[in-house]
Amino acid sequence: MKIKKQLQEIRFFLAEWYRTLDTWLLWSIAGLIVCGIFLTFSASPVVAERVLKTQDTFYFVKKQLFFLIPSIGLMLGVSMLSPKQIRRLAFIVFTASLIALVLTLVVGMEVKGAKRWLYFPGFSIQPSEFMKPAFAVICAWIFASGRLIDKFPGIRIAGCIYLTTIMLLLLQPDIGQTLTISTIWGCQLFLAGISVLWVIALLGIGIFGVIGTYFIFPHVQSRIDRFLNPETGDVFQVRTSLEAFHNGGWFGRGPGEGIIKGKLPDAHTDFILAVAAEEFGFFLCAFLIFLFAFIIFRGFLIMSKEKNLFNMLAVAGLLTQFGVQAFINMASTLNLIPTKGMTLPFISYGGSSLLSLAFGFGIILSLTRRHPTQGGLE
Repeated sequence: MKIKKQLQEIRFFLAEWYRTLDTWLLWSIAGLIVCGIFLTFSASPVVAERVLKTQDTFYFVKKQLFFLIPSIGLMLGVSMLSPKQIRRLAFIVFTASLIALVLTLVVGMEVKGAKRWLYFPGFSIQPSEFMKPAFAVICAWIFASGRLIDKFPGIRIAGCIYLTTIMLLLLQPDIGQTLTISTIWGCQLFLAGISVLWVIALLGIGIFGVIGTYFIFPHVQSRIDRFLNPETGDVFQVRTSLEAFHNGGWFGRGPGEGIIKGKLPDAHTDFILAVAAEEFGFFLCAFLIFLFAFIIFRGFLIMSKEKNLFNMLAVAGLLTQFGVQAFINMASTLNLIPTKGMTLPFISYGGSSLLSLAFGFGIILSLTRRHPTQGGLE
């Protein structure tokens, strides 16, 4: 009888959880995950043969599926948490990520002039990926506290956290993650309510910072120079990517029939959209863009009706991260901006990225659930 009662309680909890969940967001993410699986099957075997010189052509597919199963579990598990539990978990993840970022600078392996990974036997992690969603939640918590608690210096504390985070990222260096973190922080600061003069001042500082990276970091200068004048350097991947879009046309060559993935070193990661364009054509790419846009629009629409300031700021920050990451990847693939190594959310190969995105979207699903909310922190 006791076991039967416990099973009934579990069924009731799951039914209540699903009833309060925004299923449009859930199934849209599921659509991206399914597309990611198919594209990984299509893009990665050739890369495994060429780069790893291995007979196991499904090496990357197996690793992606290995990370996908716990990622889905993580997303669904986090979506069942309360806002208070979300804040506590984000604090733990943020603190661990800060420590890991410091360790990366000390013991991380240098790849192409940057230290961004911690290597363990059999796997590696990129701490900055887990930093992003935790950072969005922590800053939302502090901004909301600053608005709701008298004399609480929310903006100053959030500013110190932001400066500490980007300092560690710039020391790697990782300009892309720095830009993403800065956009998250700026969006939340704006929504938390600051004067127009501060907005103008911060925009000016941001523009000055972007210009400064051009003169401080040689790899940034090289990428921008190649973008403005392709004859100044190697633009093989971008040209090959654009060729894939031309080859694919409206309907594509067909699954597995693409030839560009045999040339692109990052066909399964940064340039997976090019593989999608060549093999499945314009319509699949348009469908992926629609899914990204729908998720962002749906999330902000829900938050526009949200009364809880913390929930609103946290979800806005996470959606900003999601949108910026997707835009950078797609725009780089189409040569609309200088190239930047960043995965396409839930589509590209990458274990750290997949787990981080699942964690972030678990938080979004949790904070957008339909339940009575007040204007406080709950």
